Amino acid sequence: MERWRGRVALVTGASVSGSITTCALQSAMERWRGRVALVTGASVGIGNATARALVQQGMQVVGCARDVDKIRETAAELQQAGAAGRLYPVKCDLTVEAEIRAMFDNIESEHGGVDVCINNAGLATKDRILSGSMDAFRTMTDVNILAPTLCSQLAVQQMRKRGVDDGHIITLNSSCRDVERALRMTKFATKALNDGLRMELKDMKSHIRTTCISPGRVETEFIPRIYKDDPQKAIDLHSAMECLQAKDIADTVLYVLGAPPHVEVRSTMCWYGRQSRNSTINRSGSVA
Repeated sequence: MERWRGRVALVTGASVSGSITTCALQSAMERWRGRVALVTGASVGIGNATARALVQQGMQVVGCARDVDKIRETAAELQQAGAAGRLYPVKCDLTVEAEIRAMFDNIESEHGGVDVCINNAGLATKDRILSGSMDAFRTMTDVNILAPTLCSQLAVQQMRKRGVDDGHIITLNSSCRDVERALRMTKFATKALNDGLRMELKDMKSHIRTTCISPGRVETEFIPRIYKDDPQKAIDLHSAMECLQAKDIADTVLYVLGAPPHVEVRSTMCWYGRQSRNSTINRSGSVA
C-alpha cells in the first residue's frame, strides 16, 4: 500500500461496520505468526515466492519439492536476513502417495501439524488430448489433481485432530485460456476439488476455509519447462503480453490468508493490468 500513501480515496458506505479496512489488512497476518504452513512446489516460481512471503510474515513454512537444493538456498537466505519465521525444506515426489503421507507424518511429529496448506505444485506437457500419451496424462493427473486432493485430506485431518477450526487450504489453479488443453482438463478438476472441499467442510460444520487462486500468465519456469525442447516458444509466449510475477501471486495468497475469519475468499482470478479478471469474496458470519 506504500504507493497509495498520501493519495486520495473515496469510500462509499464508510459508516457501515464490518467493512474490510486497510488497517485490518495490514495487521491480519499477525494471527498466523508462529503457525505452520505447507507449500508444495516451493523450489521455484510462485511456490518459492509464497514460501518467502509467509516466512517473512513469521510463519513456520514447510516447503516441499523433488529438488530441495533451491529451497535450502532460500531458507539460508531468509535466516541470514533475519526473517521472522523459518523455512524447512522437505524432499517429496508428489506422484508418490507414500512420500506425501510420510511428509505429513514428519510435519506432525516435528511441528505439530499443518494450519495452512498451499497446493501450489503443478506441471504440464505439450501433449494434446487427441494425440498425447496416457503416461503424460497420468503424471499430470497425479500432480495436478491427486496430490492436492491427498494433501488437502491429510491437512484437514491434522487440523481437526488438534481442534484447529480456522485453518486454510489454498489451491493454485489457472485462468490462462491458451494453455495446452490437457492441462485445462486438470484445472477444471482443481476448481471442482475446491468446491467439493468447501461443501464437505460445511457439512462438518467446520470453519476451515478453502480458496482457489487462478492467475493469468505468470512469468515463471512453468512455461519454459513445457517447451524445454523449444526455448524460443517459451520466450515468445512470455513476450506476447505483460505477465504477472511470482510475487504478485504470493501477495494474493497473503491477502486471502489475511481476510478476517468471517470472510471466505472462495476464488479469485488475477490478471495483469486490464486483461480479463474477476474475483469473488464471500462474507458471512458462518461458513457458507
